[in-house]
Amino acid sequence: MAVEDIAAALQRAESVFTRRPSAALQQDAPATATWHGGMRIVATHDNGASVQTDMPTEFGGSGDQVSPGWLFRAGLAGCAATCIAMSAVAQGIELRSLRLSAHSRGDARGVLGMKEPDGTPVYAGFQDLQLRVEISAPQVPNERLLALVDHGLRVSPIYASLHQTVPIGIHIEVGA
Repeated sequence: MAVEDIAAALQRAESVFTRRPSAALQQDAPATATWHGGMRIVATHDNGASVQTDMPTEFGGSGDQVSPGWLFRAGLAGCAATCIAMSAVAQGIELRSLRLSAHSRGDARGVLGMKEPDGTPVYAGFQDLQLRVEISAPQVPNERLLALVDHGLRVSPIYASLHQTVPIGIHIEVGA
């Protein structure tokens, strides 16, 4: 889609949401993950799109697909990049390049449910998470690009969700 078309679409959405804020509240499409044997999982979207995940061979998987953790990092980087690009369009900044990479470090003992020698469970989550941003735009001062990235990150739903505790409702059906 051309930059002008993207800008027009964003302006239309903002205009509608300004007049009717309730129109902005929406239920997002669910991501449905289904086990396909072994460590293979297929996540599907209502529109039919799907993504396969598998664990590395060290965890009993085939290692031929991305892991769920990688998919999480891809979601973080992709969402943040999208919001930075949207912000650039809204501000009339023509990007030359934009590249984000999400990096994490974790203790693999946590996913196995292992414990420290003192009996404390090993934390299964990421020990740290880093987002690296490379951005350039012709004749745009660095300060303006830094502000653009900052704004894009603040409006990125995935990035924002990592900075504020989001309650997760769990609904379990057992049987059949």
